[in-house]
Amino acid sequence: MATERLAIEQGSRRRSSTAPPVLGNWAGPRPVTVTTDPRTASDQLIDTASPFSRPNHSTIVGAGTAVSATSFSQRELLDTFKIADPKVRSVFLNSAIDRRHLTLPPAADDGSRLPEAQGDLLDKHKALAVDMGARAVQACLDEAGATVADIRYLCCVTSTGFLTPGLSALLIRELGIDPRCGRTDIVGMGCNAGLNALNVVASWSMANPGGLAVMVCTEACSAAYVLDSSMRTAVVNSLFGDGAAALALVASPATEAIGSTVAGSDLVAGPGCPRILKFASRLIPEALDAMRYDWDGAQNRFSFFLDPQIPYVIGAHAELVVDSLLADTGLLRSDIKHWLVHSGGKKVIDAVMVNLGLNRHEVRHTIGVLRDYGNVSSGSFIFSYERLGREGVTTPGDYGVLMTMGPGSTIETALVQW
Repeated sequence: MATERLAIEQGSRRRSSTAPPVLGNWAGPRPVTVTTDPRTASDQLIDTASPFSRPNHSTIVGAGTAVSATSFSQRELLDTFKIADPKVRSVFLNSAIDRRHLTLPPAADDGSRLPEAQGDLLDKHKALAVDMGARAVQACLDEAGATVADIRYLCCVTSTGFLTPGLSALLIRELGIDPRCGRTDIVGMGCNAGLNALNVVASWSMANPGGLAVMVCTEACSAAYVLDSSMRTAVVNSLFGDGAAALALVASPATEAIGSTVAGSDLVAGPGCPRILKFASRLIPEALDAMRYDWDGAQNRFSFFLDPQIPYVIGAHAELVVDSLLADTGLLRSDIKHWLVHSGGKKVIDAVMVNLGLNRHEVRHTIGVLRDYGNVSSGSFIFSYERLGREGVTTPGDYGVLMTMGPGSTIETALVQW
C-alpha cells in the first residue's frame, strides 16, 4: 500500500506559494508557519533512497484523550455485582488493573444492578461514544493549537456498538465541524483498529498537504458486556474500560526548503511531533476465531470472546511483524527508543515483552495505562502516546514503534521518528 513506506522531513519552513486545496467555497484551514528542529533536510531522512521515501510526509501534531464520568476499582466492581466465586474474583484481582472508567447499569431499590437489553446498550454506546469522542477531539485540537474549523478530514473508530449514521456524522454535528469535511468510519475491527485508522488518516494527509486530519477512537466498553457465571465473560468483564483518544495529523511537501511556511495549516510541528514513516500488518488466519464479538442467543445480546491462548499467539507473531516493519529501513530493534504497545491485558503485554526482548521500562506507559484505565480497546496506544509526550523524554531523531493487536487475529504496527 502507498502508506506502508513513508518518509518525512522536518525543518523550519519558508512560505509556500501553493494555495490550500479548495472544497467548494471553502479555502481550507488558515496558513501559519511550521517550526521544527534545526536539522537539515538530508539529516532528517532515514535514507532518501529507501523504499518508504515519499514526496511528502505526515506528522502527528496533537493528541487528546477522554473517559466516562465514573471509575471503579476491581474490588468495588466485585462487591457491586456481589460476585463471590473465588475463581472469578481471582481473575479481577490479578489483572494488573487498579481502576477502570465504566458506566454501570442502573441500580434497583435493593442496590442490585438492573439488566440492560441490547437496545439499551446501543443507546448507551451512542451517548458515551459521542460524548467521549467529542471531548477527546477537542483536547487533541487544543494541544495542536487548532480549532474545529480547521478539520478537513475525520476518521472515527469504534467496536462497542453499531450506528447508522455513523459516529463521524454524529461528531460533525456535535462539534460543529464543517459539513463538507471528508469522513470515514471504521467499525468492528476491534482493538487493533486505531493503527488501521492512522494508516488511513496518514494517507489522506499526504494526499492533501496542509490539511488537518483527525482520527478518534471512542469505545464505550460499558455497552458491550454480558453478566453470567462463566469464566468466558469473567475474563472480558475484568478487562475493559470506557475511553476515547484522538490524534491530529498534517502533512507538507518534503521538497519544501528549510524555513518555509506550509500553506493551509496553523499547526506547529516541533521536535516533539513524530513523523510517520511506515506501517506493517500481520493477520494470523489460524487464530481467526480466537477473538470474537458475536451474538449470544442465550443472553440475547452480543458477547465478546477471548481465547485463553491468544496472548501466546500474539506474542509468537510479534517478532515477525516488527521484523517486517523494520525491513529495508536499516534499523534494528535495538535502535527503537520508544515502544507504545496496546494495553491488551497483563498476559498479552508479558508475551510481547518476552518475544521482543523488551523490559518493563520500555513498556512502562503500556503497563501504566492498563493499570489506570484497563483495556480501552482501539485507543489504548494513544493513551500511552499521550503519557510519553508529557514525560518529555523524546529527542529529535528518536525512533518509535506503535503496536496494536485485535480480532483476526491481527497485529498492526507503525514506525515513527521524532
